[in-house]
Amino acid sequence: MHIYNLQMIDQKHSPWQKFTTSLKNRYRLVILNDTTFGERFALRLSPLGLIIGIAALTIIMTCLVISLVAFTPLREYIPGYGNVAERRLIINLSSRADSLNQVLSSRDSYMNSILNVLNGKIEPKPEKPKKDTTGKYKNTNTNPTKSDVEFRNEYEKNKQLGVALILNPKLKGLVDLIFFSPVKGFITSSYNISEEHYGIDLVTKEDEFIKSTLDGTVVFTGFSNEDGYVIHIQHSNNIVSIYKHCSDLLKHIGDRVKSGEAIAIVGNTGQKSKGPHLHFELWYNGIPINPQEVVLF
Repeated sequence: MHIYNLQMIDQKHSPWQKFTTSLKNRYRLVILNDTTFGERFALRLSPLGLIIGIAALTIIMTCLVISLVAFTPLREYIPGYGNVAERRLIINLSSRADSLNQVLSSRDSYMNSILNVLNGKIEPKPEKPKKDTTGKYKNTNTNPTKSDVEFRNEYEKNKQLGVALILNPKLKGLVDLIFFSPVKGFITSSYNISEEHYGIDLVTKEDEFIKSTLDGTVVFTGFSNEDGYVIHIQHSNNIVSIYKHCSDLLKHIGDRVKSGEAIAIVGNTGQKSKGPHLHFELWYNGIPINPQEVVLF
């Protein structure tokens, strides 16, 4: 192997010029046959070109390694990185632990309240609010808002409905319950047991939220050709509420729901549905009852 210098550095130039000139000098790398001295391979290059080539190759390799680590499963083999399944499991366990803490906290409060009652301990009455002497709130409007007036009117109607329930011996167990209207709309088909229509049809806007009529637990969610998406909720006093023709279900079997909490979305699913509406049923002790007798729509 022989290397021949193709350019000479001028001795009259400064050291920097000599250095830059030397980087641009071209050299020939020749591979000869040791026996015949025949030329097998020749490559012309300069120190500057060699440096640029090495730098470019380094950049390409670095980008390739980063891409492999960032966009392929190889990153899971990096110590301390962890895989996606483990991270999802950790998030799920953290959510469950938080839910358990809330449940335990509520149970502790409930047990403490029972113990206080059994021991005859009465919680101290809250202090009366002190009179405002700063005058900071003298211009505050204390008149009830429109929403407050509507709530009070609805409460008075519920009281009147409770009186009607007392007069019906079949519904005496529902006197102390306040049923929440699942949707706001118009009743187009009433309860008619002779026609096997065990509920009422409420026409409302499509994609409206359907709310639970009472506190309870979701015991069934599913889809059928006739009724579309359906959700059943078990309440206290052996009451079951049924919601049919939903476009989507927001709860799963076993979920606890509160009165007025969104559980599904109004839709037009199922062969029996002729437009966006909710078919709502109430069952008490295994017998269907007229929802209009206990719920204000």
